[in-house]
Amino acid sequence: MIPKSFIQDLLNRLDIVDVVERYLPLKKAGANYVACCPFHNEKSPSFTVSPSKQFYHCFGCGAHGTAISFTMDHLGLGFVEAVEELARSVGMTVPHENTSTPSQKVAPDLYELMQTAARFYREQLKMAPRAIDYLKGRGLSGEIAARFGIGYAPDDWQNLKAAVPNYLDASMVDTGLVIEGENNKRYDRFRDRIMFPIVNVRGQIIGFGGRVLDKGEPKYLNSPETALFEKGHELYGLFQAQKAIRANQRVIVVEGYMDVVALAQLGVEYTVATLGTATTPYHVQKLLRLCEQIVFCFDGDRAGQKAAWRALENALPQLQDGKRISFLFLPEEHDPDTYIRAYGREAFELELDNALPLSGYLLRELTAPLDLHTQEGRSALLQNAQPLLSSITAPATALLLRKEIAALAGVTQAELEALWSIKPVAAPTRQPAPSRKPSRTAPSSSRTLLLCVVNNPSLALQLPTQLHIDGTESAAIHAVADWLNESASETTTAALSEHFRDSIHAPLLNQAQTEALAFGEKFDFDAEFIGILSKLELEALEQQISSLEVKGLSMSETEREQHRQLLRWRNEFKTRKQ
Repeated sequence: MIPKSFIQDLLNRLDIVDVVERYLPLKKAGANYVACCPFHNEKSPSFTVSPSKQFYHCFGCGAHGTAISFTMDHLGLGFVEAVEELARSVGMTVPHENTSTPSQKVAPDLYELMQTAARFYREQLKMAPRAIDYLKGRGLSGEIAARFGIGYAPDDWQNLKAAVPNYLDASMVDTGLVIEGENNKRYDRFRDRIMFPIVNVRGQIIGFGGRVLDKGEPKYLNSPETALFEKGHELYGLFQAQKAIRANQRVIVVEGYMDVVALAQLGVEYTVATLGTATTPYHVQKLLRLCEQIVFCFDGDRAGQKAAWRALENALPQLQDGKRISFLFLPEEHDPDTYIRAYGREAFELELDNALPLSGYLLRELTAPLDLHTQEGRSALLQNAQPLLSSITAPATALLLRKEIAALAGVTQAELEALWSIKPVAAPTRQPAPSRKPSRTAPSSSRTLLLCVVNNPSLALQLPTQLHIDGTESAAIHAVADWLNESASETTTAALSEHFRDSIHAPLLNQAQTEALAFGEKFDFDAEFIGILSKLELEALEQQISSLEVKGLSMSETEREQHRQLLRWRNEFKTRKQ
């Protein structure tokens, strides 16, 4: 777990303009910077970066956040990975608070060792006619082989001995490059295989996949799990495909490395492959950060069907309303590589456009083995569907699938939800249309106060301890004030946003940040804050005076003296404001 104090220190060291410009050209627009949004397709720039507030907002799609959020969404990283990436860029080391599972620190020389091995394999490919002929036979060009860093591991037991300074060093085992057998005897893990470097989103080589040239098992041999490489978190080809994935807002997930490379050569560059393991929830989460649609493209044989169903099960909890997951099953005699070579890119992308939606695939697989004309078949459908649909957190998707399952089972939606113990969502009441357009009202005092605090969080330290604020903004304002008083005497809008990232106040604070951005840099939030406090102070005085005056002649002498004092304060207050 990363201490929150470090997050604030990191954000204070970063400039969001510099972070965004590493990946996106920005253009100055007044006090801010603008660009076409990287998270959706647009022709006119609506993506705004505020250097003074250290956050970005897209007025087109609503994407919003800090330098950390941008790094997560643009690179498809998790929170910890994004923090580590940004910390590395400014020379900071990420501390980790004690947890039950201590983090494993990776020494920089392990990455250097993997890079050395990759160079060795590339050089060996140049001197291996048999390997070159194999790649040419698969239709690969020298250019695409160079782009993906493809190499060759010769058919010998200790090839890497000539490539590294010390073959007996522990790091050779730590990275999975060599295997240590009985009597400490070592030998290379990869021999007589085409070598595919596995690269993380930072461009660092973390593992290898080796494919046999002829027949043999296993067809693909991957690096083992190491400090560098966690199969369930990485995807082959993602580093090379990121730009195309964002541009097309679509990613294809295939089973083989060769499929990724072959599709990229023929222009379908938004393709990745799992690394010898089933698609994991983390894979789905990472890809949905990058684009609007995932297409799982598997062979039509039994193994492909099994892989597709595993992908579906792991995708269900990660579904997001408005984003699409589809499944494309090719004829059994084809894989993506052979299909696109036989029919061309246009035909392959047409198949992608017509891929089976997740909902269709799910319903097809659930109903295929059942006879829905019988009570037993319909009962089995309800039983089999429940655990799958219960794992879906996307509300609209879950609702629509429940409706379809209910219809197929011959029950009402209410009956299905009662059977599954699902609390029904009340339908919104339909409001009559107003007879005339209502006049636009000014923001409430609490709303304006929140805008001021979000724009300049340190203002929250000036709030009177006895201040009473009405409205939904009250809890958020008090939460910011409590945080600052307890642990952070100075902060920024970006640090505030990260601190409350997963709290109940996050939506309201993010919305206020967007509204504050729309006011522009010339708006004086500090002066507005002082004015609102004065207004609230006067309102509190007026309320206390009124509550005493209601008593009239029944006021005690103490209350009369209090009333006189309140009147003096009110007159002094009004005099100060004139």
